[in-house]
Amino acid sequence: METNRKIIHVDMDAFFAAVEIRDNPQYKGKPLIVGGPPNSRGVVSTCSYEARKYGIHSAMPSYQAYKLCPHGIFVKPNFNAIKEASQIVREIFFEYTDLVEPVSIDEAYLDVTENKKNITIATEIAKAIKKRIFEETKLTASAGVSYNKFLAKVASEMDKPDGLVVIPPTKALEILEKLPIGKFYGIGNVSEKKMIYLGIRTGKDLKERSLKELIKHFGKVGTFYYNIVRGIDNRSVAIHRIRKSLGCERTFAKDISDVEEMLDVLKNISQKISSIMKEKKIKAKTLTIKIKYSNFDLVSRSKTLDGVFDKEEIILHLGRKMLLETIGPKCRIRLLGLSVSNLVWEGDEQKQQQMLNFFSETELAVGNEEE
Repeated sequence: METNRKIIHVDMDAFFAAVEIRDNPQYKGKPLIVGGPPNSRGVVSTCSYEARKYGIHSAMPSYQAYKLCPHGIFVKPNFNAIKEASQIVREIFFEYTDLVEPVSIDEAYLDVTENKKNITIATEIAKAIKKRIFEETKLTASAGVSYNKFLAKVASEMDKPDGLVVIPPTKALEILEKLPIGKFYGIGNVSEKKMIYLGIRTGKDLKERSLKELIKHFGKVGTFYYNIVRGIDNRSVAIHRIRKSLGCERTFAKDISDVEEMLDVLKNISQKISSIMKEKKIKAKTLTIKIKYSNFDLVSRSKTLDGVFDKEEIILHLGRKMLLETIGPKCRIRLLGLSVSNLVWEGDEQKQQQMLNFFSETELAVGNEEE
């Protein structure tokens, strides 16, 4: 286990909401919800810490957030201001190291084992970065410092907002044993429920389970769980994160049951995905359709081809076929989406394959089809 690395995880605090509060001081100290309107089927992007006291969290349906906090202030995200702040933060990171791995628009890992400022103590770098971020954006960030990415992430979540937590090698195992299982980054809601069912409630409980047992219950990811509870994570900070998928989805204001309307939506989504793929010079081998029914049941189907594709017509043909194979008569749906994966970048000599060309114009028609 390598313990001489110095990794920092920086996470902006309630980023979208913080930008709104900075630019609109009248929101300060109030439950602010950034995302879809309360009377829509949109979702919460993020919310202020005052709103979180009511149980509101990101990805929650906006109407549900309204029920929890009817006096909350609902606003749409100001993407221009958000992107500008994110860019400033990103530039600050690169002043200290070129080993920066953005995880999203508001968080990143930094490897400062060797850094441009020749600062030997990673904690001092984290303090300096936090200070610079506030000076230049008037926004706060929380930071975690440790010897690997997993522990740095855990540390950054331990003292929000505006926190700084260090997990040295000598304290790592003690902290992990006391940590509730739901606080382990990489253990989602489904795995958390399964672990609790198995009697695994803390890191200590997880550590007592054998590798064989964890693989039995969780498959290959069981090895990951076995390692992280022992403070083992040898992943490097990836300078170029590889996009694993690309997708687009639409939530409807009212449930729809008309198949032609669904196909129109698929056509629009296919156009958007194809346009982005061509702009980014990406092709894919797999297409996945996502359908959420009116009762909130979620179904997905995937189709993997031998060749790669980026054309709108192919995306629409595959999506249409999977939709008609999935929905039943008079089904009402509230969400429909498509995503592509198994991505291949143009110029990748090892992965580049010829485009599929066996789809005829007749096959790609959007009219009725007997199957």
